[in-house]
Amino acid sequence: MRKLTKIIFFLLLCLNAHAGDSWTKEREKAKSLITQEKLAREVSFLTDSICQGRASGTRGSVEAAMWIRRKFEEAGLIGMTDSWTHGFNIRHGLNGRNVIGMLPGSKSIPCDRYIIVGAHYDHLGMLEGKMYPGADSNASGVTAMTSLAEMFGAMRKMGKIYSSNIIFVAFDAKEFDLKGSEALWNMIEYGRLRNPLSGETITRDKISLMVNIDQIGSSLAPINKDRKDYMIMLGTSSLKRDRRDLLHRCNIEEGIGMDIALDYYGSENFTKIFYRLSDQKVFVDNRMPAVLFTSGITMNNNKTWDRTENLDLEIYQKRISLMYHWIEKML
Repeated sequence: MRKLTKIIFFLLLCLNAHAGDSWTKEREKAKSLITQEKLAREVSFLTDSICQGRASGTRGSVEAAMWIRRKFEEAGLIGMTDSWTHGFNIRHGLNGRNVIGMLPGSKSIPCDRYIIVGAHYDHLGMLEGKMYPGADSNASGVTAMTSLAEMFGAMRKMGKIYSSNIIFVAFDAKEFDLKGSEALWNMIEYGRLRNPLSGETITRDKISLMVNIDQIGSSLAPINKDRKDYMIMLGTSSLKRDRRDLLHRCNIEEGIGMDIALDYYGSENFTKIFYRLSDQKVFVDNRMPAVLFTSGITMNNNKTWDRTENLDLEIYQKRISLMYHWIEKML
């Protein structure tokens, strides 16, 4: 029976692939959902005083987590736990919560392959009576992730079938030694992460890629000084060559034309360091394919003036579009 299910699923995928350009219109419709105005509005919510800078364990963190859950639900994701969250201990007296949802590749015929897309939603919070809003760090990454969930969700609603499920994770406690991504890895390692449809345990061998998005909204640290439309992807050494080359192909074929760097400003040492400073680190340490998308560190990071108005919304939107096309090619 299981073999027959796989054959049917393969045939459905072939029909999807045979449709080819017939999905172009639907793809453009999905992308049209993510406007610059919408990106600004959603980043502005996460940086509003109601979220208090999103420090772990605060009321503002709860508000942000509830907002992310609503965005996941609206996109058609399914909660990976009954509450959509997974709680964990950060330190004595302080707990964190990851928000986790899954978009099935197909609801009718379950598939057993997974891609993880994540971004941390915590920030510095209130320090000495001042709020650190964290627009670029990392409301930009969270909104990029929820935008991807919305686009892929729209494609699924229009009938598109994918060969992999996508797990979307909003990590808490990045500012506490990456405790949130460590908690997710422990769920995987100890067999506690399960497919909410089939109930099957999601083991590490079923996960083909982890994509992390951290600080993706600025154009203040260009790779080349005359190009503000840039994006950095670190971790290509963990990918097969065809997946690495695919980003450049999508950049050209989809007419996006970003200035792409696969290292951190040409420095091998800084590339190695920066690659291990965000939530992909635990996956890298466990020899899993993992990449980081970023626009780099700027003078606004971890400052009280890291606000929505300092993001480059046009470039930010283009980066999300490129990530969408790249990930979709691998599904």
